[in-house]
Amino acid sequence: MTQLNSIGLDVKQAELLSEKLNELLANFQVYYQNLRGIHWNIKGKRFFDLHTKFEELYTDANVKVDEIAERILTLGGTPKHTFDDYTKLSHVPVGKNISQDEESVKLIVTSLTELLKIERVILDQSDEANDEGTNAMMSDLITEQEKTVWMMKAWLNETI
Repeated sequence: MTQLNSIGLDVKQAELLSEKLNELLANFQVYYQNLRGIHWNIKGKRFFDLHTKFEELYTDANVKVDEIAERILTLGGTPKHTFDDYTKLSHVPVGKNISQDEESVKLIVTSLTELLKIERVILDQSDEANDEGTNAMMSDLITEQEKTVWMMKAWLNETI
């Protein structure tokens, strides 16, 4: 017999989703730190535009980090919260001392590409688990991040 948690989801599937969401959380935290770093260190003629855009992105990422952690808690899991956990679970590259405009934007595209891979796996798993809350969250993240990738690639004068 399947054991359900208090929100009506299979306990084992909720545990698996929590684990995968922790992986997403770790990657989002690295992405967030990358955004802070490029916001602080950007230089050049596009400074004013990019400094503002990077602040917008890291402010949004900070909100998303909280939402992901709260979803993990909702599923009955415990959000990872140490830098050690994040570095072990993250696939997003760490951007160190990046101050040039194109390199900064390329880091954002690379980071979002990694986040999208994880989110698509979670989307499939949450669909199988009949977990509409996680499914809706992933769908919203994917839609928003695909648009950001498109805009960043357009800025770089590259195609998707």
